[in-house]
Amino acid sequence: MHEIQITVRFGETDALGHINNASFFIYFEEARIRFFETMGYKMNTEDWKFILASTKCDFISQGYFNQSLTIKSYISKIGTKSFQLDHDILDTNTEKLIAKGNAVMVHFDFQLQKSEPLPELLVESLNQHLVHS
Repeated sequence: MHEIQITVRFGETDALGHINNASFFIYFEEARIRFFETMGYKMNTEDWKFILASTKCDFISQGYFNQSLTIKSYISKIGTKSFQLDHDILDTNTEKLIAKGNAVMVHFDFQLQKSEPLPELLVESLNQHLVHS
């Protein structure tokens, strides 16, 4: 499991004073980038091998400006050409669950514009982060 911490900025909240729903997808993206970095992948657009096929978020409780959040990321499924990366967003101080989400990532050849099998080294690395629910 990989963790990052963020602090909610004022611009990420809405008129009701809580985190805007779109901001959660920005948090998930940041967590994905940091997760990939721990596996040795850098955000190099000339050599990027993944495409986002699906993403979702379940809003559990409200979050607010200046709140410290912890995002826990882990792999929940590994297929032949794709894998699912799950995220739990918690209040850092209370560990109260704020939101849950996931992203389905496909191994993709951008030149050929088609999916391709996950390389064995990637599967081994993903298995190190696999959490069974």
